[in-house]
Order: sequence, then structure tokens, then C-alpha cells
Amino acid sequence: MNRAQEREALVWGLVGVALFAATLPMTRLAVGPVEAPQLSPWFVTFGRAAVAGLLSVVYLAWQRGRGRLNVPGRTQWPLLGVTAFGVIVGFPLFLALALRYVPSTHGAVVTALLPLSTAVLGALWYRQRPSTGFWACAVLGSGLVLGFMAWRAGGFYLGAANIYLLIAMTTGAFGYIGGARLTPSLGAEQVICWVLACCLPLTLPVAWWFAPSTPGAISAMAWMGFAYVALFSMWIGFFAWYRALALGAVRVSQIQLVQPFLSLLFAVPLLGERLDLVTAAFALAVIATVFVGKKMPVHQGAAA
Repeated sequence: MNRAQEREALVWGLVGVALFAATLPMTRLAVGPVEAPQLSPWFVTFGRAAVAGLLSVVYLAWQRGRGRLNVPGRTQWPLLGVTAFGVIVGFPLFLALALRYVPSTHGAVVTALLPLSTAVLGALWYRQRPSTGFWACAVLGSGLVLGFMAWRAGGFYLGAANIYLLIAMTTGAFGYIGGARLTPSLGAEQVICWVLACCLPLTLPVAWWFAPSTPGAISAMAWMGFAYVALFSMWIGFFAWYRALALGAVRVSQIQLVQPFLSLLFAVPLLGERLDLVTAAFALAVIATVFVGKKMPVHQGAAA
């Protein structure tokens, strides 16, 4: 890769990370706090996937017209199901449920561990043998996140919101792993489009069922948050991010480390949340742990 290609990859990577970083505050805008609820977390989850799914159908039809459509093979459908469970249902649903009760700055710290969680599950999935240093970082990062939760809760009591965040992080990691395995054969952009399009028989009726009975009673800011997560978090952001990864820049994945900080910063003007020093310190510690952990060697296991 020449320097021009590397710069292009880094630019696309920054665009994707910036779009994803606003997901937490925009989701919080869409669902609203528990004392002033807006859209149902179920509607936000399935509605955003339904909107992005309809756009994906158009995109796949366009690719077919160009003769560039890659149709999943029979053996790939289980992986599409795993990806859908993670990125269409699991991560967005439990994130939305959690953000009804906790600020987006809280969620940003917990989900900062997502890249390392993905690496851990990926190592287990591919039967790899991570080094002792890798596992040490995983344990340390998890301990930091649990410590942050305990500090926020005033004791060692997780509560429903933190459990939702942990489930979101775990299911999101599975979704990333499934998508990564499909990308070489289907192409980066078509993976998310196939997943979204195939989920329409589920996402459309569920979104309709949980749609607000009086849309006018929902604030304009909540609808703006929903529109953002439907268009950018669920669809356009993946195009930019996968475009960056497809260019082959190894360093692109490291850009994701700035995503929690961007989420923290976006929450201040969008939601008026206060960014205290302790939250920022925990975020920095978790991100540093993820950075070191991703540098640790992971050895290939014996072939199955």
C-alpha cells in the first residue's frame, strides 16, 4: 500500500469512527431518560434496522444491475444469522434499553472494551492461543469496567442497565466476528446490506408493533436521534468503516480506540451531560488496556 492509499484508508476510518461515536448520545436522544421517555427502545432497535434494510434492498438491486452482486452461499447463512443477532438485534437493543437509565457517557466507558471483547471471542472462535499478556489485558480491562460500574452504582451492584451494556458488548462482538468472516467472500459493504435485507421480515413488523401511537407526542430531537441511528449508525457508518478496512490498512483498526472519547465529547453538546474527571480517567485507562492488549501476540491454534 502506498502513502496515498494509506491516507485514504485513514480518512475513511476516521469518518466511520466519528459516525459510530455519535451512536450513544443519539440513541439516548431517541429513547429519552426514564423520567421523560420518548421512543421505545424496541422501536428504535427494529425501526432503525428496518429503514436501513429498505435502503439495503435498493443498494443490492443496484449492485445486481451492475453485475457485482455477491449472493451468499448455503454455508454462509448461519454466519449471516450470527451477524444479524449481534449487530441488528443484540447490540442496539440492549444499548437502547441501558441508555434509558444511564447517561451516554456511562455507556461509552463500558463499551470501550468492545474491541478487546471482540478479540477475546474471536480467539476462542478460531481456536487461537492468546499470550499471557493478552489475557492479562483482558482481565484488567474487564476489572476496570466493573470498577467503574461499581463506582457509579455506589457499591458492587450492577443493576439492569449495566447488565444490558455487558450483553450489548458481548453480542456486538459476536456480530463483528460473523461479519469479519463473511467480508472476504461477499465484500465489505454487501455483508451489512445482506444482513439488513434478510432481517426485514422481522424488523418491519416489530418496528410497526412498537411504533408510537401518537408520533406527534415524540419530540423532534428524539426523531432526529432515531433518524441518525437508522441512516448513519446502522448503514452509512458501516460503508465508511468497511471501505477503510477493505483498503488494507492495518493501522486503521487502531483508530477505533478514539471512538469512546468522541462519544464522551458528543454527549456534552447533544445531551448537556457533564464529563467529570473520574469518568474520563476510567475511559482513558480502559482504552490504554485495549491498545496494549491488541498489541499482544495471539498464536494460531492447531487446525481442526
